[in-house]
Amino acid sequence: MSSKRKPYNTYTKEFKLEALRMMDESDRPASEIAMKLGIRRNQLYKWKEQLDKKGDVASAKKCRPKKADQTELSKVKQELKRVQEENEILKKAAVFFAKKLD
Repeated sequence: MSSKRKPYNTYTKEFKLEALRMMDESDRPASEIAMKLGIRRNQLYKWKEQLDKKGDVASAKKCRPKKADQTELSKVKQELKRVQEENEILKKAAVFFAKKLD
């Protein structure tokens, strides 16, 4: 019997900032504010830490790059790898021919 994990809740940037404002301005404990908002208490502290470190909280939009961007990125990575290999071969060839000239 396998239990299915609940999907992650995503919150807007405005919701996060408002929750942090409530936590800062209120004299109520963070656990009470979190319960009222329907989130975990440690989530408030995590958002506060993000705000302190980065100066902003993460937005709710977390998504993969579009398929076209993804394929273009993989093509560029392949091209880079090929050019780096060619560069290494040319360096070795230059060393080899420099030794022949001496």
